[in-house]
Amino acid sequence: MVTTAIRGHPARPPNLRGVPNTEFSSENDTAGARPAVMSEPTGEQRAAITALIDSIRPVSEDLGDRFAAQDRQLAVVGGPVRDALLGRESNDVDLTTDAVPQSILELVDGWADSVWTVGIEFGTVGLRKKGLQVEITTYRSEAYSPKSRKPEVSYGTDIQDDLLRRDFTVNAMAVRLPSGEFVDPFGGLADLRDQVLRTPGRPEDSFSDDPLRIMRAVRFAAQLGFTLAPEVAEAARDMADRLTIVSAERIRDELTKLMLSRDPRRGIELMVDLGIADHVLPEIPRMRLEIDEHHRHKDVYEHSLTVLDQAMDLERARGHEPDLVLRLAALLHDIGKPKTRAFEGGNRVTFHHHEVVGASMSRKRLTALRFPKDVVTQVGHLVALHLRFHGYGKGEWTDSAVRRYARDAGELIEQLHILTRADCTTRNRRKAAALSRSYDDIERRITELAEQEQLDRIRPDLDGNEIQEILGVEPGPQIGKAYRFLLELRLENGPMDKEAAAAELRSWAAEHLE
Repeated sequence: MVTTAIRGHPARPPNLRGVPNTEFSSENDTAGARPAVMSEPTGEQRAAITALIDSIRPVSEDLGDRFAAQDRQLAVVGGPVRDALLGRESNDVDLTTDAVPQSILELVDGWADSVWTVGIEFGTVGLRKKGLQVEITTYRSEAYSPKSRKPEVSYGTDIQDDLLRRDFTVNAMAVRLPSGEFVDPFGGLADLRDQVLRTPGRPEDSFSDDPLRIMRAVRFAAQLGFTLAPEVAEAARDMADRLTIVSAERIRDELTKLMLSRDPRRGIELMVDLGIADHVLPEIPRMRLEIDEHHRHKDVYEHSLTVLDQAMDLERARGHEPDLVLRLAALLHDIGKPKTRAFEGGNRVTFHHHEVVGASMSRKRLTALRFPKDVVTQVGHLVALHLRFHGYGKGEWTDSAVRRYARDAGELIEQLHILTRADCTTRNRRKAAALSRSYDDIERRITELAEQEQLDRIRPDLDGNEIQEILGVEPGPQIGKAYRFLLELRLENGPMDKEAAAAELRSWAAEHLE
């Protein structure tokens, strides 16, 4: 095992089974663990680990001393260590220990500002100290039985065994507290340098212990820009169907992180190529439609990935943070095409009403993945609206049509602007430039009308009480019908004074209300 002193602390031999610096000794080799390729931290990496330790005081010193005084081990582990070595910010403070949860509670009693035990059945105790939120987890292993959606947890006493059961070697590094020793028994530092994802032991064992790690592999590839080691990719392909035992909520959380990563396209392509998408987003691989020499159309799958890339480019160019709703809508906007594809004369291929079908499909899939209702509704709404602009032509829309476009989009108007622009993937520069100019024009007109009428708060010129008074009716369905009529009137004609609106209402009521 590699143990390296940080911050000038002498490297003390940890209470671990002895492991040479180059590979596991045969007498102590854990079944299935690969020989580790060891490397020492560079000066820059040592400084990063020192900065990590300094950033989590008083945990790194006070809490470390409390555990050491009771002859208990404590180490910062996993993501925070990895991110520090990569120069990335991390908001997590994950610690691991040989103390069981009840002992953890006793050790932090009177020291932590607050403590919570939501995850205690899985060996995790949460606490807060001077603004730092920390999770401490007992050395453990997790495994799923073939039909279970919940892991079985057992506790351990050895940090090496705990690290062996981590998902990837780059997440199987630790820094002991309070000594600052760097612990890397499986070559995570070398894999970090090579930007490759490997498992500490056999990938088949790792994915069997927790099939969600298959999703985590593609998520880390998208998030960190890493490649999957060949044996990891092969195991993910062979075991992808094991994802069916994982709860939808856990898969949703990984998919969300993937979509908000720096390169979601990379993750989606891996999911499709390895057969993972068949069990998570089966609509995506189905977009790879066969194209023959007679009936030509864009590759819907590649087009959708390009739209996702272009939406992200526009998202950044407009100064927005990563937007889950926009990115999901960009990926899913054409999922209705396979169901609506039809062949017509003249070698034409059509996808009539694919936006309507796609909106329904996207809502159904995101609901199955337990996305929040507002995300499901907003993504479906954007998918349903993404073709609306293509009726704009050369700016022939009336002001009322522009008002209706903006009103139908509502608070999603900016996402709709980006999605519609991103949906232009033609290689014809003249056509692309014309579409861009047209959309510049509609955005300009929306802005002007919004300034004039505050489009996002358009209401009829008469409120419900005024409608009741003018018509002399009690609250009920008739008031709703009258309200909708006045709203349409406002959209068509713009603002009206109350007398004119009342006259229009009376005329309408004489014809439509009994």
